[in-house]
This record gives sequence, structure tokens and C-alpha cells, in this order.
Amino acid sequence: MNNENIVQKIWNLCNILRGDGISYHEYISELTYLLFLKIAQENKTEDLLPEDCRWSRLVDYTGDDLLTEYRDMLTYLGGHASSDIVKRIYAFPTTVFSHSENLKAVVDGIAKLDWHSISMDGMGDIYEGLLAKNSQDARSGAGQYFTPRALVDSMVRIMKPELGEVIQDPATGTGGFLISADHYIRSNNSREAYIDNPPKYEGVEIEKGTYRICLMNAFLHQLDSNIILGDALTKDAEALSLATVILANPPFGAKAGSARKNREDILTTNKQLAFLQHIYSGLQAGGRAAVVLPDNVLFEEGVGRKIRQELMDKCNLHTILRLPTGIFYSQGVKTNVLFFTRGSEDTGNTKIVWIYDMRSGAVKFGKKRPLNDSDFSDFEHFFGTDPKGMTNRETVEGNNRWKAFSRQEILNRNDNLDIVWLANADFDLEDNLSEPEEIAEAILNHLREALNEIKELSIELDSDSLETP
Repeated sequence: MNNENIVQKIWNLCNILRGDGISYHEYISELTYLLFLKIAQENKTEDLLPEDCRWSRLVDYTGDDLLTEYRDMLTYLGGHASSDIVKRIYAFPTTVFSHSENLKAVVDGIAKLDWHSISMDGMGDIYEGLLAKNSQDARSGAGQYFTPRALVDSMVRIMKPELGEVIQDPATGTGGFLISADHYIRSNNSREAYIDNPPKYEGVEIEKGTYRICLMNAFLHQLDSNIILGDALTKDAEALSLATVILANPPFGAKAGSARKNREDILTTNKQLAFLQHIYSGLQAGGRAAVVLPDNVLFEEGVGRKIRQELMDKCNLHTILRLPTGIFYSQGVKTNVLFFTRGSEDTGNTKIVWIYDMRSGAVKFGKKRPLNDSDFSDFEHFFGTDPKGMTNRETVEGNNRWKAFSRQEILNRNDNLDIVWLANADFDLEDNLSEPEEIAEAILNHLREALNEIKELSIELDSDSLETP
């Protein structure tokens, strides 16, 4: 049985839980509890677990109340396990099961799989496969800001992470960028070299369930990692190192849904702009970053312009990739990847910005035509081999997607980086949706976005009323 078949079999077990009203995202979080126990048994790491909190306790249970037994195990593991990683994975445990029969069916289904044929690396791949399944299912809602794997891998190939570097994602989600970076480093170095000088991984995740999943992902891929449960825009960021490489797709939204104040050095409550400021401030001199950001970051006035100016002063913003629409779960999201390198001085680092327009006149991406590695081959070729964007670049006759703009030209545009020069640049793929499922998905996402905006406005009004003397 190959990994893909195992992923599908585990995913199919979720059908058992539909009667209990359990969402796919909740199911993935629940699987983290169960798979950790099973994998610990298979890879002989059960010494991390108390003797009466192991997989066999669930499989061998013959009583009438397996659910209570399971809840007791989760609570004990979260509070009393000797291993720190186990405590963090099982911290604040809440099971979504409401019937022992359903729990028993899922446990038996997992137990029947041929785990003996799977290596430790294979177990990590299986877990990643389950996360991908979750993101692809419209009903889960988990894919709203899911970064397509082809885009993640392309950003990693361009940034070329190396042994010994501090590789960071301040909005880490389930850890996709960190895992991809580790795959890249391992595939380009010997096992011995990796062991002698492993990369250091750091991440911050604000949502407890996603944090738990990220911990599991990092554990299965054997990352030397420090994953923080918190908010990188607050003082939680003090636990982070200055990074050599930052790879990120920060959350979209106008304001963080929290009463906690941003750090004093963060100029705005706009999430995307705040994360951009955090990222270029969190790079060590010579450190490099690749960050997915929505269009408004390129043109927003006021504090947005000030942050772009600071970015271009402190860093060499050498490349912008205009991404096509339709590659994210939400059809209408328009995004870019900003590539920049922190300078040794804090002024005058950006001289020329090269822009590759992958959006204008692009094919229609979506479920029927997903993004592939090959879609980035032209851009990667033009970008060059230097991860700091220092390859000798030139315009290519016959390819007008690749164009350079001097710092003075950008200044003449009031530091607006939303530069379009191709025809049909404003063509909206949502206007051309034809499949009922795609139309329903687009409507659902617009409703989600509207609700988020209402929630953010409510939070902002509450915050303003608290500050009024």
C-alpha cells in the first residue's frame, strides 16, 4: 500500500464522524492526537509517553466507555507527560468525538493500516497528504489562505535555504514553508553534513489547533524547531532570533482579532502591512525573504506608503512576482510575492525592482487546472541563481512579462508598486466562472470575507471606545 492509498483510507474515516457534525478541520486536529500515539508505537518512541497513555490502551480497551478513557488519556498527556513536545501537542485537549462507537471505528481503521511498511519520512509525507486533503475540500474552510504547494516549493527553490541557517515563518500555519525548506536542504546535502550543521527552524502560530498540527508536522519531519504559540505582531516575537531566511504567507485582513496590542515598533493594525514590517525588521543583515502579500500592500497610501519606503530603504526589494488569481481557495484574492534582502545599512538599498507579471492573460487556474511546478519555470529562469537577486538580469526580447523599474521611477509614482503594463491586466477570472461548484465557492468566500470585515470593524470600534477618555 503506497502513501497515497493510506492518506485516502485515513481521510475516508472522516465519513464516520459526519453524523456528529464534525468538520474536516476538526478531524485533522483529532487525527493529530491519535496518529501521534500510533506512530510512537511504530517508530519505537513510546518512551515519550506514560505507560498507561499509549496506543495499545485504546486498541485493547474492552469496556463500554472508550470515549471517557480517551479523554482521560488526553488530559493526562497534556499535563503530565515527561516530554515537552508531547505536552505541547496535547495541551488544552478537546476531543470532537461524542460517541464511543465512532471513536472505536476510527481507532480500528487506523490500526488496520499497514504501518510496518512506512518509514519515518513516509509518516511525515502521509501527514502532509492529509493536510493537503483538508485544504482542498471546500467544506473544511481550511484552504482559505492555504498556500499552494507549487508556489511554496518555488519560493524555497529561489531562496535556496542552507545548512546552519535560521529559517523562519512568523505566520507558520501548519508549517508548510518550513517543511519544504527542510526537504530542499536535505536533498542538496549529505545526511552527515545535515547532522553536523542542521538548520534552525522558527515559527509563530496564533491558533491553538493549527499550532498543534504544526508541532506534529515538525516532529514527524524531525526538524530542529522552535514553534511558538502566539502572535508575532506582539511581544511574543521577542522569542524569535534574527533570521537568515524568512518565508511566509501572512494572514489577510484589516485588523487582528485580539485585544492584545501590537508592538510599539509596528506602525499599523493592518495585518498584511504589519507582518511586512515585522519581517524586514526580523532579518539579520544580508538575510533574505520571500513573502506572499495582497495587492493593497503595493498601493495603499498613508502608513502603507511609509512602510514601502522603509522597506526599500532598509532592504533591496529586488523582485516582485504578480501571482495569477484563482490559485488560492478564494477566487478573488489577488496576491504577489515580494523578494527582498536586508542591507548592512538602513538607507538606499533598493536601486532597481524587477517585476514578473504572471497574472495578466494567464490561464484559468482552479481545481480543474491547479498550479504546477512548471508554471514557475520561466520566472525562476529570469530570477536567476542568486537567492539575493544579484544575478545579472536583462530584459528578454519576446517576453514582456519581465520588466525593470528604477527606484526613481517608483518614486515618481509616489512609491506605488502596483505597476501594470500588459493588456487585460484587470481581467477578473470570477467573471468567467461557469461550474456551479466554483460559483458556489466564490459566493461562500465573499460571505466569509464580509463576515470577517464586520467582525474586524466591530473589534476596531470596541477598541476605539475603550481608548476614548
